[in-house]
Amino acid sequence: MMEIKVPYGQGSVTIDCPEENLAGIVYPHDVPQRAEPEILEQALAHPLAAKSLREFLLDGTKVLFVVNDATRPTPTARILDHLAGVIEDKSPHFLVATGSHRPPAPAEFTEIFGPWFERFHQSIFVHDAHAQTDMVPLGKTSRGTPLALNRRVVEANKIVAISSVEPHYFAGYTGGRKSFFPGAAAYATMEHNHRLALEAGVAPLALAGNPVHEDLAEAMESLEGKEIYSLQVVLDRSHRICAAFTGSLEETFTAAVYKAREVFAVEVSELADIVVTVAPAPMDIDLFQAHKAIEHGKLALKEGGILILVSQCPMGVGNEGFYRLLCRATDPEEVFALIEGSYNLGDHKAAKIADLAVKARIWGVTDLDPSILEKAFIRPYSDLQGALNAAIAEQGPHAQVLFLMNGSMLVPII
Repeated sequence: MMEIKVPYGQGSVTIDCPEENLAGIVYPHDVPQRAEPEILEQALAHPLAAKSLREFLLDGTKVLFVVNDATRPTPTARILDHLAGVIEDKSPHFLVATGSHRPPAPAEFTEIFGPWFERFHQSIFVHDAHAQTDMVPLGKTSRGTPLALNRRVVEANKIVAISSVEPHYFAGYTGGRKSFFPGAAAYATMEHNHRLALEAGVAPLALAGNPVHEDLAEAMESLEGKEIYSLQVVLDRSHRICAAFTGSLEETFTAAVYKAREVFAVEVSELADIVVTVAPAPMDIDLFQAHKAIEHGKLALKEGGILILVSQCPMGVGNEGFYRLLCRATDPEEVFALIEGSYNLGDHKAAKIADLAVKARIWGVTDLDPSILEKAFIRPYSDLQGALNAAIAEQGPHAQVLFLMNGSMLVPII
């Protein structure tokens, strides 16, 4: 037996897997470790296609920092600690770019901002995609996406976007343009853009020919002329900063994409009969977010195989639109017919779950009520050891099991 420690929530569970069944335990690539302050200082000293952050902020009168919410691993507080000497005298405002997500819970504000929350709490605002009076119309993209953006972004004199770049299952990568679209966009903007996730060309690591990314990139043209400074980081398997880039949004995003692919695209030799895909904290916050681990895990799964999602989901289902659609269907194939009638934000998740459920089996080890998973075509298990034993029994004594220890960001390449 091989003893394997698997992340779960803020801790871990330890299971045994027969050595003859173990195809591999896959992590993001190791990268040389350097001190985070050194990485950030070097990035700030060599901005890409831009002046330094200090010079950028010199004549700033209405400075707005756009930061991620708690569903992303971006170490915003540690980055702000390093920027303290540059920003403390600027009286900046902060916008938490939630996109369509719920507002942060009280404890999550401290997670995001650390000690900065107490100092700047009166200057921290949370994006609400449904607040129509807070949105400024900015036209349409060539694909017909109606553009509207949070008024605080449009009215800011200087904008600093802080994000992390990781693979994303339909936008190609997180970060960069996503701080604004969908991060600070109106609900209708997000809904129309996310509909494109049902089209050909969407995939993790894919930008060229990806309609979602191309629509987002075009949306950013509506902000042409706005003074935006970008700080994009790439994290290692332990969520430590392993690379950072500052300067223009486009240049920093492009540089971070190359580094993120180097870290998170991992080759595996063949498809597995069973894939255990782990959504580690904070990507395990709810089923809506944990779904990313399913999307990456399926890339390493044989047709007819079993995918086991491991995700605590302490906040439940999350955005319930996709879940309501799954509940309306009596079988996975019916989901596609329901979407054809009309699209609502989140339907792409339902479609992707249904598509996998037709070709393979999805099991889930979570803290969710078993009935919740069953309605989403996911067989529930209360413990990972039990799920693994049952999967090997079903797939046969020679079944090969692959563990993806950071399935939310790791992309297996066959």
